Amino acid sequence: MQHSEKFLAIVNDAKAKIKECNCDDIQQLLEVGDQLNLIDCREESEWQRGHIQGAQYMGKGIIERDIEAAFPDMDTEIIFYCGGGFRSALVCEALQRMGYTNVSSMDGGWREWSDKNYPVV
Repeated sequence: MQHSEKFLAIVNDAKAKIKECNCDDIQQLLEVGDQLNLIDCREESEWQRGHIQGAQYMGKGIIERDIEAAFPDMDTEIIFYCGGGFRSALVCEALQRMGYTNVSSMDGGWREWSDKNYPVV
């Protein structure tokens, strides 16, 4: 997918301010049985086509509205992913502005996860 220069600029700015992890990190945690708050923030149609096993769905368009009801503790560890790690970076930046202290974005997102043949639903 070809992204616009201005979109990439805001994503790069967000990535400089947030924590990121990668697909291998998450897969290793899931393999040992860690219970993760793994949130898929893609569009609902993307979620329906497939998602990471154990993930929850909360689309980017409603996260700021609904996150406090789902995770009222601002220190809860929450890991977000999207198609490639761009939208999830923007989500993490917004949640940090809301006061969340332990959010991270999975760089590489769904595409890398799928390419590595990690477990999906």
